[in-house]
Amino acid sequence: MGIGRTGKILLADIGGTNARFALSLSDQTGPIDIDYVKVADFPTVRQAIADVLARRSGGDQPKRAVLAVAGPVTNNRCVMTNSPWVIDGNELQPALGFDSVHVLNDFEVVAWSLPALQPADLLPLGGGDGLPGEPLLVVGPGTGFGVSCLIERHGARLAVVTEAGHATLPAENEREERVIACLRRRLGHVSIERGALSGSGLQNLYEALAEIDGVQVPHRDAAAITKSALEGSCPVSRATLEMFCAILGSVAGNLAVTFGARGGVYIAGGIVPRFHEFLAASAFRARFEAKGRFQDYLRNIPTRLVIKPDASFVGLKMFADHTSD
Repeated sequence: MGIGRTGKILLADIGGTNARFALSLSDQTGPIDIDYVKVADFPTVRQAIADVLARRSGGDQPKRAVLAVAGPVTNNRCVMTNSPWVIDGNELQPALGFDSVHVLNDFEVVAWSLPALQPADLLPLGGGDGLPGEPLLVVGPGTGFGVSCLIERHGARLAVVTEAGHATLPAENEREERVIACLRRRLGHVSIERGALSGSGLQNLYEALAEIDGVQVPHRDAAAITKSALEGSCPVSRATLEMFCAILGSVAGNLAVTFGARGGVYIAGGIVPRFHEFLAASAFRARFEAKGRFQDYLRNIPTRLVIKPDASFVGLKMFADHTSD
């Protein structure tokens, strides 16, 4: 059984610590009211959803649910890494009276949001306007490194979910090769995520730079490294942030040519919006384009930083609308 154009849809963005829920009408285009829930307050996601519906639905039970989760999804199911919740759409559907429940990876949902984002939701980081109908790529340094690509063909859309963050970290110069060699001694395989482009990666980069330069530095987490870099109080922190931005450009450029993302490349995640001016002035864009014979190909691809805090709900709604057709 489907829903009418005015039926309600439950949308959710579920992390390890907090979950956000919203009820949206099928034909709603304006802002939606988001309900914030602490994961620790409920033993299961089913109980959390039941509580939200009891408080917010007004007796009008939504027939569809689209849930974004911070973790890998297999067969419409995700076992959360940092919480006891197991999000299983096939169990939630009959238990809560839904006609359908879709469980999506959180970066898949961000990819779905890209066509609907407005200029105010984005900060330009160079390039042209992008080609209509071509793939849109989103990459995101945060707790990990997320990558997803939205592809449209013949009116159908598909968000490709990847584990690109676990690919091997590339080096573009001798100094980066020395950093990676240092990290290889400590970590074994040096991935994009662990070696640089995540919170822990930024810390690993900082410690490796201090080691190869023979400098003693205090222990700092990613937030402290960023703060001291922006303040100019620690040369190693500043060098770390500069290398982070340069590597982000190289990796984003690699992924752009891999996916043929001529529609645009978007930077999301929790880290980069904290230093967007630093990123814009860094080697990010030069390294993005530095692909030899393919430099002209990259030069026309726009790069943009996503600054909209609830972009995931835009993506959830876009997916719900697309799958209702």
